[in-house]
Amino acid sequence: MKKALIVVDIQNDFCPGGSLAVHEGDSVVGPVNELTRYFEAQGLPVFFTRDWHPVRHSSFRDFGGIWPPHCVAETGGAAFHEDLYRPESAEIISKATEVNSDAYSGFEGTDLGEKLRTRGVDTVVVTGLATDYCVKNTVLDGLKRGLSVEVVREAIRAVEVNPGDGEKAIMEMKQAGARFISLRDIIP
Repeated sequence: MKKALIVVDIQNDFCPGGSLAVHEGDSVVGPVNELTRYFEAQGLPVFFTRDWHPVRHSSFRDFGGIWPPHCVAETGGAAFHEDLYRPESAEIISKATEVNSDAYSGFEGTDLGEKLRTRGVDTVVVTGLATDYCVKNTVLDGLKRGLSVEVVREAIRAVEVNPGDGEKAIMEMKQAGARFISLRDIIP
């Protein structure tokens, strides 16, 4: 098995104080940093996805969507959390860059799948924000592409538009074949 780490959307707008803050979203930074350093030390690929929206993105309320403006390309809100460790070898995957594309998945409209294939990756470890949207969709798309998917429980948080959305998303991912693991299942 060759693994890769996918860190989903740990951006300022999804952390406390951001325009679309996930409750305790910044609490994933510590566990994710541990995983990133471990993967880097093992010489395994690390990918960071990010929402990189145009100013008039269709997901924003003013343009018919359900969300407040967030993660507009080249703004502070779209920047990765300041404490997030990103090694030089890590690759950034920008998604939802088109006006009419929500792209909740790190695979949608990107070359992430191709990059994993060319590196011989068959298992991805997924972390980040938010459990009930971009994490879930990245996990489901990874499974559809024939990858084994592991999700680190300590390294995800849900936005919870409706109470219970996070747990529903976890059940959906499990039913699709994702394995939920703890940080210590990877790092001894």
